[in-house]
Amino acid sequence: MKQSRIMSMVEAATNVVVGYVLAIATQIVVFPWFGIETGLAEHLTIGLAFVGVSLVRSFALRRLFEAIRIRGTQ
Repeated sequence: MKQSRIMSMVEAATNVVVGYVLAIATQIVVFPWFGIETGLAEHLTIGLAFVGVSLVRSFALRRLFEAIRIRGTQ
């Protein structure tokens, strides 16, 4: 079954949102271990800096693997 571009984007966005929440939680726990003290606003900003890159990466990889799958069935 072929995955549409819209569903690829929905999957990638969901992956990024879940990853973002986990990243923020991880930063809050791990940063102090390395002597990095920041507030919640900084954690959220640092996380947002990576959201766009992560979304593009996830979408591009999904489309690449979909193209490979389609090419293999021809």
